[in-house]
Amino acid sequence: MPAGRIQAQKNVTGTVVDDSGLPVPGAGIKNQSTGKTTVTDANGKFVIEASAGQVLRFTYIGYETQDITVGESSVINVKLAVSKNTNLQEVTVVAVGYGTQLQKEVTSAVAHVGSEDFRQSGSRNALDLIQGKVAGLNISRSGSNPNSGVNVQLRGVVSITGSTSPLFVIDGIPGGNPDLLQQDDIESIDVLKDGSAAAIYGSSANAGVILITTKKGKAGPAQFNYSGYARKEYYNQWLDFLTPAEYKEKIASGEIKQQNFGSETDFVDQLINHDNLTQNHNFNFSGGTDKTSYRASINYRDLQGIAKENSREEYTLRFNINQTGLDNRLKIQANLVTNFNKANLLGGGGWESEQTKNPTLSNYNPDGSYRFDLTSTNEFARLAQETSYRKQQTSSADVKADLDIVEGLKASIFGSVTRDNRYDGQYRLKASENSIENTDFPGGGYAYKGDYLSQAWAVEPTLQYTTKIASKHNLTGLLGYSYRYFMEESSSASNRGFINDLFHEDNLGQGAALGVGKASMSSAKNDNTLIAFFGRINYNYDGKYLLTAILRREGSSRFGDNNKWGNFPAVSGAWNITQENFMKNIQWVNNLKLRAGYGETGNSGFSNNASRVTLGGGGRYLYPDGQYLETYGPNRNPNPNLRWETKKEANIGLDFTLFKSKLTGTIDLFKRTTKDLLDTYTSPQPPFVQNQIYTNVGTLSSKGIELALGYAAVNTKDFRWNIDVTASTLSNKLDSYSNDEYKILYKTFGGIGGAGALGDAIVTYEGGALGEFWGKKFAGFTADGKWLFYNRNGQAVPNAQINNSRDKNVTDLQMIGNAIPKYYASMMHDFRYKQFDLRVFLRGKFDYDILNRNALSYANKTWSGNLLTSTFDKYSQINDTYMYSDYYLEKGNYVKLDEVTIGYNFKLKTKLIRNMRVYATGQNLATITGYTGSDPDFIADNGTGPGVDNSGAYPSTRSFLFGLNIGF
Repeated sequence: MPAGRIQAQKNVTGTVVDDSGLPVPGAGIKNQSTGKTTVTDANGKFVIEASAGQVLRFTYIGYETQDITVGESSVINVKLAVSKNTNLQEVTVVAVGYGTQLQKEVTSAVAHVGSEDFRQSGSRNALDLIQGKVAGLNISRSGSNPNSGVNVQLRGVVSITGSTSPLFVIDGIPGGNPDLLQQDDIESIDVLKDGSAAAIYGSSANAGVILITTKKGKAGPAQFNYSGYARKEYYNQWLDFLTPAEYKEKIASGEIKQQNFGSETDFVDQLINHDNLTQNHNFNFSGGTDKTSYRASINYRDLQGIAKENSREEYTLRFNINQTGLDNRLKIQANLVTNFNKANLLGGGGWESEQTKNPTLSNYNPDGSYRFDLTSTNEFARLAQETSYRKQQTSSADVKADLDIVEGLKASIFGSVTRDNRYDGQYRLKASENSIENTDFPGGGYAYKGDYLSQAWAVEPTLQYTTKIASKHNLTGLLGYSYRYFMEESSSASNRGFINDLFHEDNLGQGAALGVGKASMSSAKNDNTLIAFFGRINYNYDGKYLLTAILRREGSSRFGDNNKWGNFPAVSGAWNITQENFMKNIQWVNNLKLRAGYGETGNSGFSNNASRVTLGGGGRYLYPDGQYLETYGPNRNPNPNLRWETKKEANIGLDFTLFKSKLTGTIDLFKRTTKDLLDTYTSPQPPFVQNQIYTNVGTLSSKGIELALGYAAVNTKDFRWNIDVTASTLSNKLDSYSNDEYKILYKTFGGIGGAGALGDAIVTYEGGALGEFWGKKFAGFTADGKWLFYNRNGQAVPNAQINNSRDKNVTDLQMIGNAIPKYYASMMHDFRYKQFDLRVFLRGKFDYDILNRNALSYANKTWSGNLLTSTFDKYSQINDTYMYSDYYLEKGNYVKLDEVTIGYNFKLKTKLIRNMRVYATGQNLATITGYTGSDPDFIADNGTGPGVDNSGAYPSTRSFLFGLNIGF
């Protein structure tokens, strides 16, 4: 073409089909010369400007990229070929904090779970979707209470008094609220497990970071999707108490010395919502062009618990828009989401009280009124005579703008705001038990109102530069600044002594308690600011050698004047061994990558103003002028040296794909140490005003091994069988808790509760493992059923001769077990046969102990209420008071058939319906265990005080779910 001659542009049209000849909607087409882009419509058709000689690139995930040179014809039809590269690491994009990377380029311990691998059990919390899916991530909840969250622990305990929950980052929002997430709106969840990955988030990342990415609009034809399910739950009874008839028989035979009141009442059954039915409906639509794309969704969810008066109804609206401009140099993404919910908080409790009442009592008096007594609460009446609710709106908005300044240099700015506003209300009728038994205003009712508001703002500009040097050296540098401000405020008031029940909590001033100074009123407000500067460098040499270095310098208003700022460095590297020449002939190894990393993170998860002197009321006193006035004085010692807890972590990992990509896996070994643990210590007076101070002293450590495997057992045209396995082992120790100035030789946790004042079951000594049960060693019974225990010399003696000191040098108490599982494992089988699919998911925990506190309290005839049936067989020898010892420790090992899902995907000939799937899911279907107490899955095994069974916990349920997904 002669110089200066411009080839005329023309509209090139065509159709893109897959290897089966079916249209491919949403395939990308880019003019490599002009940069113009477009996508195919629902029928695979496209139109783009191009001229003869220019190259059009056609791309679609899972298919080979094709470059076609435009000729004289204005029509180009393309048939895509399935990608020969079956290694998902080549195409999987992983969120790593302030950006993304291809999974094959990640140098740290990062676990990625896409929406296709989520559990299908009708999640209440986003993390329910990945329970058992990430090695080292322990997720537990106490039953299926719709208003409760989950307990999350990653790689063991990282703090004694500080935050132990990972940092949630939702679409870039640090500290995002999981309540805003609905399962159908989540695209993927990435877990930054080790310090070298999490260091980019500094003092918020000691417990790890969980990055949640929601679904976004994509260029292509308009799509409409509906997803819905209904779930029914059934009470899963574990504890076997005497029936009313059996209890009467035991009284009549003299085996129980209690009174028969003549009734037969199943108190627990009267708390159960047998008519529960949870439903969820999500409708979303998306589409757009290569310049503008959008996605919007509306979600309605009505969660009903197994308990009466225990529910949560909510609406969630979500909108995403993406805009490209300035000749494709500017990209703007905005997300807006709000959730309205109303929670019934009244029900969900009282299980222990109702299970252990004398079953010959009744909830009613002979005249039909509710029966009350001063030794227990009539939980059934409470549900009818009280109200407790929460009305809440949670919202977030975020905007990110990316500007390509010059080739390789991109400037970005991210801003977000979140707001959580809730109102609580309670009322107890004048005729309620709480009101009648109140000694100040008997029969006067009770009303309460409270409100809470929290707001968080974040602004994070970044500058990123990417370049390639001499074709093999790839370098990406990131510089950023972060400003985060958090504020919360609350107020509450309550009153008693109402003349009627007409106004409930909506006319608090009418209560008589206000006039005599016995009403309550409170308010609070606090805030904190965090500022950080951070940088990251990624280096890649020819795809073989990868290096990442991170440094974050961060300051927080929470810390003492002498320690406002801290540095959080990290470095990690990877070696793609299969890229080496010596691996070329090893055909059974498809991919092999060795990783190693070290990183430091912090923990700032404690109360504001912890380093400062704060004032508190000292009581009202009569002044000389005759007035009673409040006095104020310091109620907290200042600590200008207060700093964050710091975790140092090393990680070595291996990623592999073997046997023609049939077997994939990851192995990680880690060791972490948290120093400068925060706790309250005794301080000398003087110089301090108060006798306690919050300061940094101790050291905590953990180490473990994590394994994740995926195996494509069968992969044919009609049948596919994949197996996924995760496993981990963990050791957690309290290395020290004292220094030259402050001394704590041990900490106690795990309150036993129940019958008898038996204190704490777990003692953690300096240098010892977390979760250790310390107690008496059972030696048998005397002939008349009295306890015998071993003393430190191995002699069997009565309880009166046991030294219960915590001093290891003199005590007769022994380490009798450990409440933290040593091993965790899960396995999922995924079957596909033609249009049918079947998922079977199992998980378990092994090598740990549980204190069967139910048996300790309620398998002893000393108890005056209902008893476990085991009282009269397994525990029949006991003729003594309640005692805590290894007699009640049992192995908690279990394997649970946690989820079974069967689905069918319709192939419809109509063009109106793109896809349709129906499915059914059963959850918590069976548990194999030798433990004889409650469901071991719902007994806490994380934190510092695990392993104590509690019959007052929300009950275990078995559930069945039926769902429908339709795409238009």
